[in-house]
Amino acid sequence: MPVWLFSLVVIAVLGLAGVVVRFLTYGDVDPYHVLFAFFFSMNLLVSYWEICLYFRRDYIERRVAFWRDWQRQQRRSPVWEFLRQKVTFDSAFSASLWADIWASYSLYDESYADRRSFGFTCDIGNGFVTPLPTLVLYATFAVPFMPAVVAGMIGAMLFWQWVYVTSGYWVSFFVAKRHRQLRPWEAFAHVHWANSLWLLLPLLGMYVSVRLILDGNYAVLGHG
Repeated sequence: MPVWLFSLVVIAVLGLAGVVVRFLTYGDVDPYHVLFAFFFSMNLLVSYWEICLYFRRDYIERRVAFWRDWQRQQRRSPVWEFLRQKVTFDSAFSASLWADIWASYSLYDESYADRRSFGFTCDIGNGFVTPLPTLVLYATFAVPFMPAVVAGMIGAMLFWQWVYVTSGYWVSFFVAKRHRQLRPWEAFAHVHWANSLWLLLPLLGMYVSVRLILDGNYAVLGHG
């Protein structure tokens, strides 16, 4: 199946697993929980890509030239072309396959082909640091197994990190004037839309985390 469909299936399976476990345990569905179950699932997938970014950084720097020539000849988006590539059972966990998403994206933001940049550093940081707390919140939001105050503290730290780093990346993108190299629709499709998810949803997550701390229970997530 193509990369875009494979990615959606992974997110859907992981997200639905949390929703189904909660429903089987408590017999209900909560909108906040559903939203964060899928967001956490998406972050776990992206974290794997970001780990590939670190371990295949030399490959990415070389691969950018291929995508630049391809774009010049085809006059189409390298990112969309990458998303149309086929994922096989053997290549599903290939670091080179998923590193290629950064090589193609580097034509819109060269940070990911430059290991000295903030964009490169903050994303590999997300890849290595956030999976564990993401898994903890994914589990305890579905079936609470730790005190709400503890979950709220973990959430507040994790969600604030996403808000801070995403905001910093966005600022660096404009300060470096990379937006001037893109047409408005390219900037929206490849930069602003994706990053807005890691800003708006963590802002909501901070609200949920504060409620967990102040209320001392999981009522904000629909747990009585």
